[in-house]
Amino acid sequence: MSLHTTSTTTAVPTPQFPSSTNVHHELLPSAARRALSLATNYAFDQAETDGHWCGEVHSNATITAEYVFLGQALGLDLACDRDALCRWFFSEQKEDGSWTIAPDYPGDVSTTTEVYLALKILNVSAEDPAMRRARDFVISVGGVAKVRVLTRIYLATFGLFPWNAVPQLPTELILMPAMAPINIYRLSSWARGTIVPLLIVCHHQPIYELPNGTSAENNFLDELWCDAFSKMAPYSLSLWDSWKTDGTAFAFTAIDKILYLLSGLRFFPLRSYARRQCVTWILEHQEESGDWAGVFPPLHVCLLALTLEGFDFKERPISRGLEAVGRFAWHDEGGKRIQASVSPVWDTVLMTVALCDAGLAKSDEHLTRAVGWIKSHQLLGIQGDWRIYNPRLQPGGFSFEYFNTWYPDVDDTAVAILAFVKRDPDSMGSRCVIRAAEWILGMQNLDGGWAAFDMNNDKLFLNKIPLSDMGNLCDPSTADVTGRILEAFGLMMKIARKEYAAQGLLKRMGSACERAITYLAAIQESTGAWYGRWGSNYVYGTSNTLGGLAYFSENDPSVQSLVLPAIQWLKSVQNTDGGWGEDLNTYKHPERAGCGVSTASQTAWGVMALLSQLPPTDEAINRGVRFLVSSQTNREKEGASWEERQYTGTGFPNHFYLGYAFYRHYFPMMALGRYVQATDRLAVENGQY
Repeated sequence: MSLHTTSTTTAVPTPQFPSSTNVHHELLPSAARRALSLATNYAFDQAETDGHWCGEVHSNATITAEYVFLGQALGLDLACDRDALCRWFFSEQKEDGSWTIAPDYPGDVSTTTEVYLALKILNVSAEDPAMRRARDFVISVGGVAKVRVLTRIYLATFGLFPWNAVPQLPTELILMPAMAPINIYRLSSWARGTIVPLLIVCHHQPIYELPNGTSAENNFLDELWCDAFSKMAPYSLSLWDSWKTDGTAFAFTAIDKILYLLSGLRFFPLRSYARRQCVTWILEHQEESGDWAGVFPPLHVCLLALTLEGFDFKERPISRGLEAVGRFAWHDEGGKRIQASVSPVWDTVLMTVALCDAGLAKSDEHLTRAVGWIKSHQLLGIQGDWRIYNPRLQPGGFSFEYFNTWYPDVDDTAVAILAFVKRDPDSMGSRCVIRAAEWILGMQNLDGGWAAFDMNNDKLFLNKIPLSDMGNLCDPSTADVTGRILEAFGLMMKIARKEYAAQGLLKRMGSACERAITYLAAIQESTGAWYGRWGSNYVYGTSNTLGGLAYFSENDPSVQSLVLPAIQWLKSVQNTDGGWGEDLNTYKHPERAGCGVSTASQTAWGVMALLSQLPPTDEAINRGVRFLVSSQTNREKEGASWEERQYTGTGFPNHFYLGYAFYRHYFPMMALGRYVQATDRLAVENGQY
């Protein structure tokens, strides 16, 4: 098992600036350079021995709770980790007794219920004060009956929720052809990787043992029910209510009711064949390392599915899968927890961009090793679900994780291009960069935008099925990913020469960018901002979009008409301390877009967005840079970084958020580096050098 430790940090003196806007601007570039130097040293210290970076991916306690469920279901030894797991669980509990999906976010009934069950499995008494507070919270919000569908399924596997109170998932879904309006490939990659093994789990409807025994009506969690004698809680609107409110939801609800009457097609003649097809799919999608899609939830459910289908612990799919589980663990003085995913490629490409922006020479050994590591992770094999609807496209993408050959993502691939080309413009003609660009071009959606993992995965009616209570079964185009691709392609086209890239490729990139700009124009908010799907929220989406549009706005009035209101919006939401911040609740309350406590990563996004369009002397930029310089307070060895407890990464809006450990570092590095570069260019233009 991989164990990671975190280091103790101490305050480092950094330049402090008065709040007055009249600070002499000549002091700021020097302070930014000092902060950038400290940040660069910190980045060097955090690198792995082979030159890559991988910080902890914080999420919520459900992932670690589900690790406990997996251990209990498969009879694994949890005793050795008990104290470390409990220590971490209790450290995450809120004052009201709940566990939540992100810091400073309201308590969540599903998360609290899962953690409560995990702690009971780990032999924590229900009379423990922390457990009593958790119980009071769950009851106060409606009890176990209010948990999400996936939590229901996990509880059902232990007899804690009736299987008949779970949506029907007929295994025959695997048999639907790719051209059918509903099939597994119409689902997003993250949904697909979990739903296919769930088809097996829901067929078997297992009841695993708990400390009090095995029972289809187990009372192990009855204290969390408002009415433990009535557990058939509905998971969707009634047929009548759905008919009145949403025709699509009504149709799916009706189908679910019919499937329930038919016992979920459990005795359908093709059931055995469908199960075999599910198992084949699961085995085919397992990595050599044992992972599935590089994330924990599919790994968890795939292990359950295969063992239910008779696979033994000694067989390679199970033994490799169990080995993979350990690689998601993070263990330090705070205890043990399980990450939803690991982010080595993402962290490394972004840190490489940051080091390039900081002005490192391309011959620097840290950059050389990082770029070599990134290149070794380009995916050029035959795997990839993206091929289902794009069979002629040649591979060339990069995935987020160490082991994930089936699901490269467009965003990682775009940042990899930026890392290569920023370090060495000559790399534009390299096979690596050209294949990455070709792959991205082939993944453009019909609406002109790009999604994360799939092409034209935008059948949003699928979010109406009863299973989809989180509304994230699809992977449509987003402004933040599209903006990043505009930035990568814009940089390539800006420095292009005949010897670097084929003119045909450049022409295709230009055409793709025109379509992308049309898409961005169509989805711009009335405020001038853009929604951020993968980062919080409008500050992120607007920053990525402006960074991309910067390469196309100089002589194009239509692009300038998009840029100007976005700049005005960003300036209007800048905090009085000079920073930017945006709470996660803006996903529920978009009227609060751009509102929140200033953070290092979000301030960096704001600064970079403005720097892409305005001179470095702009007062909003200066205020943002002052915030970054004065808030760099974490000292470690010869370097320094920033504090950031808030989560600014987004998994599923309103339901699952992420706190990337290095967001607080490489984004401020980029912002400071670009600011220093811009001030140097301005000095040259003014004859000061």
